[in-house]
Amino acid sequence: MHLNIKTARLAGLFYLLQIPLGLFGILYEPTMLVVPNQVAATVSNILANEFLFRLSIVSAIACAIITVLTALLISNLLRPLQQYWANGIVLFAALAAPISMINELNHVAVLLLAKSSSPAAGPATYQVETLIAGLLTVHQYGLKITGIFFGLWLLPMGLLMIKLKAIPKIIGMLLLVTCAGYLVDFIVFFIYPGSTLVVSEYTWLGEVLMLLWLFVARNKQTTP
Repeated sequence: MHLNIKTARLAGLFYLLQIPLGLFGILYEPTMLVVPNQVAATVSNILANEFLFRLSIVSAIACAIITVLTALLISNLLRPLQQYWANGIVLFAALAAPISMINELNHVAVLLLAKSSSPAAGPATYQVETLIAGLLTVHQYGLKITGIFFGLWLLPMGLLMIKLKAIPKIIGMLLLVTCAGYLVDFIVFFIYPGSTLVVSEYTWLGEVLMLLWLFVARNKQTTP
């Protein structure tokens, strides 16, 4: 097969965009705004940073859309190797996107409830605080469910990269490890919700190498 360099570079650009969008859209709220076991303090933080909170919602949705576009480009790039697995890349990314976007409605509801319990609207009631806490928790569960498919889209990608003889097979193998990391995170979070173990924090190297390959790949014969 001959690599389409323009497709590879565009896929690399979209893949790269997922990093800031994902980090801000997913990590901003729990790390900067949520105060564990203190709903009132969390509500105050959200209201004080409403624009950034809204921006994190937009970033998460944009990341989901760009992931699908990335999957389409990578699928088109690797399709000559095997159409079945190439279609799998798009399928899993396409399943992740709507789940991720619908999950952001939990954050929209949190914002609406937080504004309804703002000082201007009177003191927050226990019921409202309970709802906000519940929605934030449901959002975290939604992220882990989305993570299933953000992991699984790497499975066919990794298998196809292993078939490329012109590059080290380690890229494809590490993509499979990254996939496993996301799946383990899902299982651990649902079975042991109090656990702080996040395996995917240590298995991301495959995606980094894949991203680098998209930017440095050359248009030469790469027979499977």
